[in-house]
Amino acid sequence: MHHFNVLDWAVIGGYFAVLLAVAFWVIRQRQRDSADYFLAGRNVGWFVVGASIFASNIGSEHVVGLAGAGAGGKMPMLIYELHAWIVLLLGWVFLPFYLRTQVFTMPEFLERRFSPQARWFLTLFSLLAYVMTKVSVTIYAGGIVVSTLLGIDFWVGAFITVVLTGAYTALGGLRAVVYTEALQTIILILGAGALTFFGLQAVGGWSEMRAALEPGYLNMWRPASDPDFPWPSLVMASTISGIWYWCTDQYIVQRALAARNLQQGRRGTIFGALLKLMPVFLFLLPGVIALALKNRGELAWERPDQAFSTLMVALMPHGLRGLVAAGLLAALMSSLASVFNSCSTLFTIDVYKKWRPGAPENELVRVGRIATTIVVLLGIAWIPIMQNISGVLYEYLQSVQAYIAPPITAVFLLGIFSSRINAKGAMATLLVGLVVAIVRLVLEISRPLLDPDGLLYAFGDLNFLTFASGFFLFCVAVCVIVSLLTPPQPEEQVHGLTYATLSDEHRAELKASYNLWDILASALVVGIVAWVMLTFTG
Repeated sequence: MHHFNVLDWAVIGGYFAVLLAVAFWVIRQRQRDSADYFLAGRNVGWFVVGASIFASNIGSEHVVGLAGAGAGGKMPMLIYELHAWIVLLLGWVFLPFYLRTQVFTMPEFLERRFSPQARWFLTLFSLLAYVMTKVSVTIYAGGIVVSTLLGIDFWVGAFITVVLTGAYTALGGLRAVVYTEALQTIILILGAGALTFFGLQAVGGWSEMRAALEPGYLNMWRPASDPDFPWPSLVMASTISGIWYWCTDQYIVQRALAARNLQQGRRGTIFGALLKLMPVFLFLLPGVIALALKNRGELAWERPDQAFSTLMVALMPHGLRGLVAAGLLAALMSSLASVFNSCSTLFTIDVYKKWRPGAPENELVRVGRIATTIVVLLGIAWIPIMQNISGVLYEYLQSVQAYIAPPITAVFLLGIFSSRINAKGAMATLLVGLVVAIVRLVLEISRPLLDPDGLLYAFGDLNFLTFASGFFLFCVAVCVIVSLLTPPQPEEQVHGLTYATLSDEHRAELKASYNLWDILASALVVGIVAWVMLTFTG
């Protein structure tokens, strides 16, 4: 707090003023029905779709943690920031089926493609996972960021942020979320971009920065024998997690479902993919710069996670410090708003509407607002429990996506590419996958109690990237074998829901939904990803 002056506070105050003005303007647009509340009337343009996808992904803990990875020698983690090419898969491969079926949620799509049981499984699993990990972790990390930035008590910071974000999310629905996220994306890019610019100037440019680092420090590729980040497992496991997160998770996909048509939705994902390339330069690079300055004796910090804030205080002039702080607050609030809205949508559409199929539209909107409020309260209530959990288990909860992604990714991928995959194969994969994931997590936590020479210890001790890769192949095998051993689904049920069953009319619609510029923009994203991968090789 003592690092800010009146100009910084004015910038932060200006950010909140504009944010609340946008939220108030959206809230005044009355939500007429559930599509308006949960999917912004399915009338969102490509710019807002792309900005919302990006802002939902970037949380304040993401910003600080990525800079910490750059400063702490964890360059292989950079691969998760190169998932821009996977964001393209959402628009080109998955979105045509999601929009054609007019679904509100990912569990609803699984019901259309497979069965009501698949929908219930993914709904309950997603809600539980969101509240236990995503909601509570975001609130917890956000409370730390706000209390540090503003110099207030942790609980006060967490409470203010949650109540403010929860209020405009509950009142305005997805429309309030996506439009405020568009604003927050601009603030975040301006703030972090300014820090990167001043950092590169201070270190003397790219070549001087590399000279101040250990040889090979910037190499993101480790040998296949590396105990922590073997490159084959890293590539495969990160791709599996990326497809689950970017293409099948309600938290992200809901933004694309709000697009006014397939063309706008796809262009939104292309724009989101371009924005997704920026964290490499906006957040990871400041961490590397901070390390280079530390190695030259020009900067001091104790832990890698302090690199971002230390660099900000050391290099940024007043006013721009406030802009960077506003960017961190924007990252926090956009992530919170996204998860609140996604939980609300899942509960209202996949639980309440199934229970009361005849519920009028205004009742669904009201239930959505109540659900948002409940999720906010549950998230706050879970924080003290999470604070008392051992640090080891907390870390495992953070890496749990490597265990839950493989079965869900397998079911969605196989489901849209093969009409022979049936409901029994999908449910077997989801249920067996859940059991295997729980067993792995329990064994990983219990390793000190196990026989080091036993099979259980070996299973629990296996590198998590290697485990996730093998687990995915196992899930694919379960899905295919069970499907082939059981009768296929009726042709009319899967018609139009897989690439093999698309009609000529559907194929013509697909072809008409893009042009040469969409292809070139997508190729540009893939080209930049390849360039970054080649750049960070030593």
